[in-house]
Amino acid sequence: MKNWFSEKYDVFMANSGVNAISLLSKTKVDLILLDYEMPGASGLQVFEMLKSEPSTQNIPIIFLTAKDDKDTVMKVLSAKPEKYLLKTMKPELLVRSVDDFFKGY
Repeated sequence: MKNWFSEKYDVFMANSGVNAISLLSKTKVDLILLDYEMPGASGLQVFEMLKSEPSTQNIPIIFLTAKDDKDTVMKVLSAKPEKYLLKTMKPELLVRSVDDFFKGY
């Protein structure tokens, strides 16, 4: 996935929620793509931490995950991320979704 987005965007990756929060304390980003399933803390927990922290609360967050069961989708959407995208989407559709987000931002 990094390769798909790297053609148009600067991409930083973290392998856990804790590492993402650490990265974001040192790196300014315009958008966060957040998975639901991560080691240490769920994507929803990380989302809530980011939204409660003044330095990251205004960064838009799109969930990009393989979780497509109704309970998970409804739980995440109730937190109000910018979008909820599935990893199973074709690469060009995922990139287009991010492009469309920035066009409307």
